[in-house]
Amino acid sequence: MHLGDLFSPEDVISGLRTPNKRQLLLELSERAGPRTGLSPRLIFDALLQRERLGSTGAGNGIAIPHAKLSGIKSLKVIFARLERAIDFDSHDDLPVDIVFLLLAPEGAGADHLKALARIARLAREPEMIDKLRDTRDAATLYQMLTTDATSNAA
Repeated sequence: MHLGDLFSPEDVISGLRTPNKRQLLLELSERAGPRTGLSPRLIFDALLQRERLGSTGAGNGIAIPHAKLSGIKSLKVIFARLERAIDFDSHDDLPVDIVFLLLAPEGAGADHLKALARIARLAREPEMIDKLRDTRDAATLYQMLTTDATSNAA
């Protein structure tokens, strides 16, 4: 699965300033609303419901909040690099500064899991994560995420 199929340059946010997890999810939902044709409130509620099941903080300062939604036609990713790390209730207790929001259609079982696995593999690449943390330009972040050789892995 290629990450470039899941998001566009407009879906990359660099230097997002947010005080906490709830506000982050709200801001990402507001960004995703027009990109998906869904109500930002619907997206936000689905993300909060998913977080109640357990934090999507993946560790090492990375979070992958995700939800399945009716009404969305295809998988959608929004990437954010936070200006300052925030508490995300991650299993390793480290604050989060790299976020991959993943939204999927309700019936996207295998594709949703493939996308989550693809993002999780990327999140385990220390060199790539360091580069993402050091890069301030949204266009460069998008290029790194979509043209890196690892983005082509299945």
